[in-house]
Amino acid sequence: MKRIVLPLCLALTSCGKKPAGQAVYGPHCGICHHGGGGMPGETPPLVGRVDVIAQTPEGRHYLASVLLNGLRGSFTTQGYGYNYSMPAYRDLLTDQQISDTLNWLIARGQIKPAPVITPAEIARARTTPGDPATSYQERKLLEQKHPLP
Repeated sequence: MKRIVLPLCLALTSCGKKPAGQAVYGPHCGICHHGGGGMPGETPPLVGRVDVIAQTPEGRHYLASVLLNGLRGSFTTQGYGYNYSMPAYRDLLTDQQISDTLNWLIARGQIKPAPVITPAEIARARTTPGDPATSYQERKLLEQKHPLP
């Protein structure tokens, strides 16, 4: 009986814990992006897209830029048009929190093994000043090099 109780207690205490990225995502990103599926024509989906974008160094930098600087502009994703404005989290979230959030979204996609964005990559991106318009320009350049999903 004692052999069963300890593993069972450990399993039950970890059941209620959310992954670090999910815990950050909920109050900061989930309000608009919902569970990651977005709202067609209103808020772009993230799940199934972020993992694809994160496959290249330029894509990982773009994702970091969007979270650090926000994003403002018009674009089409999965057949829906968006005239979108997202706030910057540069002053609200740490490099670790941004990395955790992106990695949680990436892990929910189809790409296996899932790409990983490190806190060091976020820190490097943070050294470059930016705003929502610069993230949009970065998106346009990335789109030319690697079509975005």
